[in-house]
Amino acid sequence: MELDIFRTLWGIQEPLDSYANALKNVGFTGVEARVLTEKADRQAFSDALKRNDMAYIAIIFSGGDVIPAQHETPQQHIQRIDRLFDYAAELSPQFINMLPGNDRWSMAEQVDFFGQVQAMADERGIVCSFETHRATSLYSPWLTLDLIRQLPDLRFTTDISHWVLVSERLLNDPADDFSAFIERVHHIQARVGYPQGPQAPHPGAPEYADALAFHQSVWESVWTHHQKQGRQKTTLTTEFGADGYLHHLPFTNVPVADLWSLNDWMAVEERRHFNEFIGLSSAKNGA
Repeated sequence: MELDIFRTLWGIQEPLDSYANALKNVGFTGVEARVLTEKADRQAFSDALKRNDMAYIAIIFSGGDVIPAQHETPQQHIQRIDRLFDYAAELSPQFINMLPGNDRWSMAEQVDFFGQVQAMADERGIVCSFETHRATSLYSPWLTLDLIRQLPDLRFTTDISHWVLVSERLLNDPADDFSAFIERVHHIQARVGYPQGPQAPHPGAPEYADALAFHQSVWESVWTHHQKQGRQKTTLTTEFGADGYLHHLPFTNVPVADLWSLNDWMAVEERRHFNEFIGLSSAKNGA
């Protein structure tokens, strides 16, 4: 099994042509970014992807943005998704990563919403992976496990940093059984959170060693399951971002770390980590 590493374009405004080679030099296969709503922008982005031979994972926000519009109904989300599926198709993504729904909906609304979206994706032949994220329907590990019991065919993007923050602890207690979730994870977003925040100032800092180890243990569980599935490739996106996630010094507003370097560090570390995992798996299986 091989690992394809993608780079989030969260917070990047420059054109892809200006940094594509820098990404390749670090080992990135492609980029993960939201679907653009203007046709001319989609065409320009599509051309840049082809020009630079970069793969693409499409991001869709069912509620219009990271924080969903609170007045919107599940049906309004469905209507937006229908339109964004069409837009995404123009960019030929490997799959769609969706931030789905709203954390305020009832469980009955959640089940109906996810059932409709999954049916839409199946009809179009789309792989739709639902991301665990605060403010969305999948803000809580416990709600997600309840949802899986009713809709076992859903696939997920695991950004476990959100659940660490929501639960205010590393989810490594013996009572924390996430096997039903791990078995349905399609894609990994690699950002290291800690009990009081969704993004460690630097994942390599010794004071966050326990948090890094926990996140890596979750990713290893996903890789182990992907191996059992016989997948030839598994995907991971480094997702360190700004927007309140990156720590700044008080009064000066100076960031405590370089955002670009954080994503590069994560890519290099997870390449090393994955190669070590594969080596150990091969040795264990006598390969």
